Amino acid sequence: MASLLISPPLPPPRTVSSPVISSLAPLFSRNPHHVPSLFVPFDSVSYKRRSASRTLVVSFALAESDSPKSLGDKPLRPLLQELADSLRLPPDFLSALPGDLRLDLNDAAFDLSNGPVLEECGKEVGELLLNLSRAWELADTRTSNSIATQLPSIESYLMGNVKSALGKRLVSAGRRFEAMGQYGQGELQRIAKTMVKTGKILSRAPGAITDEEPKKESKILKFGEIEFELTPAKANIGAAVGFVFGILSWELSQGVQSIPESSLQYANDNALILAKSLRGALLVLCYSSTFLSAFASVGLLLLARQVSSERDS
Repeated sequence: MASLLISPPLPPPRTVSSPVISSLAPLFSRNPHHVPSLFVPFDSVSYKRRSASRTLVVSFALAESDSPKSLGDKPLRPLLQELADSLRLPPDFLSALPGDLRLDLNDAAFDLSNGPVLEECGKEVGELLLNLSRAWELADTRTSNSIATQLPSIESYLMGNVKSALGKRLVSAGRRFEAMGQYGQGELQRIAKTMVKTGKILSRAPGAITDEEPKKESKILKFGEIEFELTPAKANIGAAVGFVFGILSWELSQGVQSIPESSLQYANDNALILAKSLRGALLVLCYSSTFLSAFASVGLLLLARQVSSERDS
């Protein structure tokens, strides 16, 4: 006998109640073929307001980034005033320095004002640097303090490449003060720290003209108050002058030596001894001059070759 299997009836489908579906039910009832959108309706007014506010914020940020303060253009007067305060020294401080520190002070003065300082830093700033370096060379503390008080007044002249030129000179002179070590109440190290810091800030200051070709370093020779730039042409001229002077010294020595001692006739023996002594001293002087002239000529030729190679590189 075949048995009839009857499967139980399936349960009715569940109705999912959801706020989203319930809100969409009227849409289906009105238009069953319409596919509703789940996106939030676009509000053009609020979008324009948000876009305008964002544009305002972006433009303000760009304007702020282009402002001088954001580029590091800080006021220079407080910086120069700090430098002036560090250069104020007790009375007769510079004249009381030991001999080795005086030499370092002269080197600092040379680094501060060497080369075409008036062309690089301008007349006002250049003359101030020259006067300050002269006061250091003379160890005149009073004049140095008086010139240091004028540093804040050069703020209006620090434009363009003057900033970087002054900054490099301050850094170079500050390194000289660092090499002096500790002395007194630490005045020298205070000067060194302030000069190096001020020089670095001025060297990095915006506004410098960068499209110019960098100037090649030149060697400066200084003898007291006289200083001149060393060039290959000047070195070759010096070598030629030394060569000519050496030839003249050699000819003079040969002329003196060709005079026999037997031809010397004087009234007494004392005069003869004096003449022989003078003849020997003159020969030594002429031979020494010849040797030194030849040595100087060779040295100047080698120096001219070195300077020429450095400029070509």
